[in-house]
Amino acid sequence: MSKLFSSRVNNGALNFSLLILRVATGALMFLHGWGKLNKFSEMKGGFPDPLHIGSLASLSLTIFAEAFCSVLLILGLLTRLATIPLIICMGVAIFIIHGHDPVEKKELAILYIAAFIAILFTGPGKFSLDKVIGK
Repeated sequence: MSKLFSSRVNNGALNFSLLILRVATGALMFLHGWGKLNKFSEMKGGFPDPLHIGSLASLSLTIFAEAFCSVLLILGLLTRLATIPLIICMGVAIFIIHGHDPVEKKELAILYIAAFIAILFTGPGKFSLDKVIGK
């Protein structure tokens, strides 16, 4: 019980928490990307193009971030690099796609971007492939 009120940092708990954060956010984001990947041919013509690079390019970059980078995040491989496209993707969702919407409409993207920024700053933790290969 005394550990609940302690302000000391426990490295084991921190590394385990980073594992949970990486796997949970990565897995949930992967589901978004997998859904888009499965409906790629249906979505490519009508996908939003907020950056004016074309609907196909916007969809492809979104799938890259949400599916491919999420897998890297789950594995803890090239973790900090993998969070950058995810942060950009969520930033576009928050500030451009849902820019004029109320917070309730963009709160999920805000939670994702907060988690991805935390992982960018802290790194993957001890339980990751980055740690195993020494990055």
